[in-house]
Amino acid sequence: MENAFAVIMAGGIGSRFWPMSTASYPKQFHDVLGVGETLIQQTYRRLLSTCPVKNIMVVTSDQYLDLVRKQLPDLPLENILCEPSRRNTAPCLAYAVAKIQKRNPKGVMIVSPSDHIVTNELEYERVMKRALEAAGSGNRLLTLGIRPHRPDTGYGYIQHTEKSLEGFSDVLKVKTFTEKPNLEHAKAFLASGDFLWNAGIFIWSVESIQSSLASNMPDLFESFFSDLEPYDSPNEDAFIASVYSSCANESIDYGIMEKAENVFVLPADFGWSDLGTWGSLYEQLKHDSEENAIVGKKVLLQDSCNNMVRLEPNKMAVIDGLNDYIIIDTQDRLLICKKENEQLIKAFVNEIRLRFGEE
Repeated sequence: MENAFAVIMAGGIGSRFWPMSTASYPKQFHDVLGVGETLIQQTYRRLLSTCPVKNIMVVTSDQYLDLVRKQLPDLPLENILCEPSRRNTAPCLAYAVAKIQKRNPKGVMIVSPSDHIVTNELEYERVMKRALEAAGSGNRLLTLGIRPHRPDTGYGYIQHTEKSLEGFSDVLKVKTFTEKPNLEHAKAFLASGDFLWNAGIFIWSVESIQSSLASNMPDLFESFFSDLEPYDSPNEDAFIASVYSSCANESIDYGIMEKAENVFVLPADFGWSDLGTWGSLYEQLKHDSEENAIVGKKVLLQDSCNNMVRLEPNKMAVIDGLNDYIIIDTQDRLLICKKENEQLIKAFVNEIRLRFGEE
């Protein structure tokens, strides 16, 4: 437990969740499900089952520092790693690994996005403890693969072999990573039985990921690991600002996971969703007799079915004669969009920025 660390990635904007998610207040800081906890609070609470508070870190944009402090008041301030600019996941994780390396070179770490849903938390805890055990017992990089239930085109896929990790028959060697496929390929992946959804959750020892960064991303490694003295010191912010000014925009998936030879996957099934779209939220919520999913206490639907509706807690609404729509109302923004056009929401946001400004 003392060597177990967790890093929560919380710097994204979540533009596909507009109008609730905005650049100044993105979706990880919202109670999307209407359960009394924001997504980042749920993620943090789940990780407490495997890591002490002092070993949990959040990497986020410097503009979200106050949001993180407010929503996670027990998290030590020095464990909130503020990025001065967005440079994708490789610099974000190199920063976290270097900081953990200085504190505990024997550390084993879970890397988790801040905005995923997990419905079976007991199974999640079991899988995480198993993954920490496997990752900490040798030079290997682990990722979690979710057993697919449908031919989903919204997820990346991991193909595994039948070769397992010595001593861990449930941890399998990764063969390939595949980006989001078309429906035909997704159906073939599901039928083959050797593909899993890529959850973007990683588990590795500090030593293993440090070695892989040195081999596969030497420039990035040099930037963050050439001098560990600034970490946890008054000079950390200035040092990180200097490093980020020259960092390339690179993902850990492309920079490490798709290139390294020692990558393994642990298949899992704990009611996971990456909650990337309103459609994915619709799938997670309970439906009424007309297949409407509603977050809101004062909503009356008449002659309406298959809708995703989310309103402010005290907003009263009557919706008549709408089928297969996304209806999202916030204090000052409203979205009414056909579910089949959900992929256009990012384009809508860009058009709004052009016409009415960034906010």
